[in-house]
Amino acid sequence: MLKRLIPSLYVQSIFHIDLDALRAQGVKGIITDLDNTLVSWDSPYATPKLTSWLDDVRDRGFKVCIVSNNKQVRVEEFARPLQLPSIYEARKPIRKSFRRALEILGTKPQETVVVGDQIFTDVMGGNRMGLYTILVVPVATKEWVGTKVLRAVERIVLGRLRKRGMIPWED
Repeated sequence: MLKRLIPSLYVQSIFHIDLDALRAQGVKGIITDLDNTLVSWDSPYATPKLTSWLDDVRDRGFKVCIVSNNKQVRVEEFARPLQLPSIYEARKPIRKSFRRALEILGTKPQETVVVGDQIFTDVMGGNRMGLYTILVVPVATKEWVGTKVLRAVERIVLGRLRKRGMIPWED
């Protein structure tokens, strides 16, 4: 069980992901969480820095799909201006939403990464599908109350994994 919670890589933010290294690994698609991965959970729109990063990602030939457990209105209103496909109410870590994202992207599991800020949803879901998983530090500390509870458990698990040297951190 613990193995499913270990990300392939742990970075400070999406801006610290080495896109050239992903391309060299044969990655073609990026499944990304929305809240506290791309922007804080209460930010309705992408920041200029995020928009620029997404443009760079697409210019490099990557396809991107947002997969979020949040509601339709939140996810679609964020994704639409960015012209990104999205899946809302994904119920991560359930595999169904990840399978659907692979279909939307037209990629195979070995060609796809999952980027997210939570080990119990993004990392576990991606690992269950055999995807390369990238955990990022949450964008903000302000969160929905249900997420706060999971964060407490997550801190304990991450602490134990770090002590065992099982978290691959990259600056």
